[in-house]
Amino acid sequence: MYYCMLRSFNNNGKNFIRLVKASVCQKPRSCDTSSKLCAVCHRTHWPVSSNLLRPLMHVLQRHRTHQTTSHRYVSSTVRRKPMPSAFPVIDGGFQPVHKHVYEANLRNSLICQQKYLEHKQKVLKGGGENAIARHTQRNRKVLVRDRLRMLLDDENYFELSPFAGVGLPYGDIPSAGCLTGIGQINGLWCVFIANDATVKGGTAYPITVKKQLRAQDVAMQNRLPCVYVVDSGGAFLPLQSEIFPDKNQGGRTFYNEAVMSAMKIPQVAVVCGSCTAGGAYVPTMAEEAVIVHRIGTIFLGGPPLVKAATGEEVSPEDLGGARLHSEVSGCVDHFATEESEAYEYTRNIISTLNYELPEESSIQSEEPLHSSEDLLGLAPRSYNYSMDVRLIVSRLTDGSRFQEFKARYGTTLVTGFARIEGHQVGIVANNGELTYEASLKGSHFVQLCDQRDIPLIFLQNTSPAPSHTFSQAKAESNTNRLKAQGSMMSAVACASVPKITVVIGGCHGSDSYAMCGRAFDPNFLFLWPNAKVSILAPGHSDALMQTEEEITQINEMLEDESSAFFSTGRLWDDGVILPQDTRQVLGKCLKIIKQQMYQLSREKMRTPFLRL
Repeated sequence: MYYCMLRSFNNNGKNFIRLVKASVCQKPRSCDTSSKLCAVCHRTHWPVSSNLLRPLMHVLQRHRTHQTTSHRYVSSTVRRKPMPSAFPVIDGGFQPVHKHVYEANLRNSLICQQKYLEHKQKVLKGGGENAIARHTQRNRKVLVRDRLRMLLDDENYFELSPFAGVGLPYGDIPSAGCLTGIGQINGLWCVFIANDATVKGGTAYPITVKKQLRAQDVAMQNRLPCVYVVDSGGAFLPLQSEIFPDKNQGGRTFYNEAVMSAMKIPQVAVVCGSCTAGGAYVPTMAEEAVIVHRIGTIFLGGPPLVKAATGEEVSPEDLGGARLHSEVSGCVDHFATEESEAYEYTRNIISTLNYELPEESSIQSEEPLHSSEDLLGLAPRSYNYSMDVRLIVSRLTDGSRFQEFKARYGTTLVTGFARIEGHQVGIVANNGELTYEASLKGSHFVQLCDQRDIPLIFLQNTSPAPSHTFSQAKAESNTNRLKAQGSMMSAVACASVPKITVVIGGCHGSDSYAMCGRAFDPNFLFLWPNAKVSILAPGHSDALMQTEEEITQINEMLEDESSAFFSTGRLWDDGVILPQDTRQVLGKCLKIIKQQMYQLSREKMRTPFLRL
């Protein structure tokens, strides 16, 4: 019996693997000592006793076991429990000196909260009463939020960027004309992208495309199944230059669909309205598609275009209706007589996905020792009204426990370990300017979390303006600070663990990049209503402008454009959240991110799934 085996050896500190040629006779005592030609390596080598190969066999078996273990997927049949937490409780009490700051912050937060509620009421109305009546009575369709109620397990879904599209130069587009978010279907978290046809008749504006692409990014980054609820009238032609030609515009939707399929991220489409022009590719590129009889249509050009081109009159049903595509073209896989049946089909499709979800844990996480309502008074109205960020941390973490890292070094950045609704996280929080020491500390901690596969939570409240250089000593200090911040940016950009950013105050200048701003691709990024997002904070442009008129003009612009609602209207974030809801939102995000561990088959494929 002949074998070719791999043997590891070391040469000058480098590991190599060598092919070991050996033959093993089933009867060692009568082993043939003549040379043989190996069928594996096609070389001549000499027989060796099986006793001599036993150590090598043991090494190979151990290597094989290690490989199996490292590629093992989590099974719900194995009961696991988190390591016990021995984190100390941090002091979250207020000092009397904080009272006037707290009260000023509270007054500002209540004003911001009222603005938040007004925006919420505005987007809930969709396209307005007339559009809703036309959608439900004349077109006999279900409203988009009612569609989500039929599709999802419950109404406890997580909507992304609900205020997108409000306050744009080309007018208000409530919710950007589509609802996106993450909800559970048969217990499985799924991204949904649902057109709201009451807003401009389902027409896609530039902000609509941007919101759809962001939802696809969330699905790819967190490996979540994606459900498209399609009811679209195509692109808004007067703004075609902002919808069609560029890389991250309309065509990127279909590119993402192909890439997601290649990544083995399931996609299902429900056609419950028009799929015209580019929208027709969404269901045809999904893995499975459902269409609703009489209201669902798929075509590149509708009946008016056919008549203009050929003079022929044709009905939408005959041109691209449910019967045509389910019986003739094969573009869809399931025919539904009404919308409720279509969502039942979709739920059944999701139940076929190859996931093994864990049993609900009976372990209850500790609530913080302090009320989350206190966060309204801790949300700074401006940078000068910032309080110790540990007061905020103590109202977010389980049991108000926090294991601080390098507590005495770089004190303007607070770093440490905690649990949020049972999930272990690393917290990086601004507590002043991001100095040289603070940047080195942040870089160290981010790499530490990356090494241990611990998700990172960034609580961002950066300084309102860059540090000015008034002397040679200050110039040297700023140079060192610049290099240290570059090191922290590299650590944040290269960290492969999930990252969630919450802007609790200011998001200004290069400090925001080191604190995992939008450009550094966090899994999720949220703003508190009091947040300010701009290159400079309002009122800090004096050193950069020449005249009083320029200073006034720039400060007025910064005041208008730094608002959290200005930012979220342009989709620079994933939504504005109330401070008191932050712990709940973070817990849900961490749970959503963790779901990818339970997909049984998630290796990347060479090619996407292709339909007929």
